[in-house]
Amino acid sequence: MLISKKTGLFTPIRLGSLELPNRIIMSPLTRLRATPDCVPTLLMAEYYTQRATAGLIITEGTHPSLMGRGYTTSPGLHNKEQVAGWRKVTDAVHAAGGRIFVQLMHAGRVTHSSLLPNCARPIAPSAIPVVSEQVRIWDGKVPFETPRPLELDEIPLIVEEYRRSAELSIEAGFDGVELHAATGYLPNQFQVTGSNHRTDAYGGTLENRTRFTLEVVEALCSVRGADRVGVKIAPGFTVNDTFDDDPAETYIYVAKALNPFKLAYLHVGYERGYTRGTAPNFNPIDLLRSVYQGTLLAVGGFDRQQGDEAIRSGRADAIVFGRSFISNPDLVERLRLDVPLTEADLSTFYGGSEFGYTDYPNYLSK
Repeated sequence: MLISKKTGLFTPIRLGSLELPNRIIMSPLTRLRATPDCVPTLLMAEYYTQRATAGLIITEGTHPSLMGRGYTTSPGLHNKEQVAGWRKVTDAVHAAGGRIFVQLMHAGRVTHSSLLPNCARPIAPSAIPVVSEQVRIWDGKVPFETPRPLELDEIPLIVEEYRRSAELSIEAGFDGVELHAATGYLPNQFQVTGSNHRTDAYGGTLENRTRFTLEVVEALCSVRGADRVGVKIAPGFTVNDTFDDDPAETYIYVAKALNPFKLAYLHVGYERGYTRGTAPNFNPIDLLRSVYQGTLLAVGGFDRQQGDEAIRSGRADAIVFGRSFISNPDLVERLRLDVPLTEADLSTFYGGSEFGYTDYPNYLSK
């Protein structure tokens, strides 16, 4: 790929049907500031609006159904109250000149019965629990439970839940949707051999293990159009026990299978700076750059220089920034001015009030 030397983080880019003013993307960041009923709040609207100068905001993981919930006060998108709450967020972001996709994240086995309707057992491709980590519930952290394996006739119903959530994303004012198919959530649980021991049409071969992901992508595209749909994957990372016999082969297959959709983008992590689980012995971004034919978003601890270099060399088309957006609401301007970034307070990442959420100052207002 021949890339102009003038291309970099601040060059506009067309992402599906959207024109972005820069290539600085806000990563999905779990912050747990919704209500106990998983309804987005006005505080969340303020938080996202403060970051509207990003080329694109991708929201925190948002469950598309009651059974998809993975955390205490994470937002959902499966009822009218949640739609109304998200609408306040998207209206505020748009009024500030921003663009925003919702990330749909079904937790699958990465949850706990106390967070699910009628204390139901978590669901998954197979009855294999996460054992290397614990799940945070209302009273603290506890071990993960052994999930209930999905019956074959239940799988189309979950695909339909995703499709319905995509419909609600239009009502809620989102510019598009991203499917979270990474870091151990439900599509990823189907993809990898460690969590999928099925022997039916959704297990065994690469084609079968990828089937669920592609069916969900097709459902999302049927509602939003492929140019308003993105997919996130994280090849080879073992967070939430996503072990695979041959991760390079698996994710090359996934990326190639996504090519015909002509999606808005493929969101690939992680280059560096991700500490949970075990990293692969290959670079996920470079693994898929020559395989995926569309727009590629790269995430993983990039700074300004590294981001510019990745874009100019053609390794990525845009760069996703995570933690630096938490503590720098004006990150785009700070990167443009090449000034120091504010360090984030780890103790305020998950849950709480405006402290460590909307009270980080802009550089020019200090």
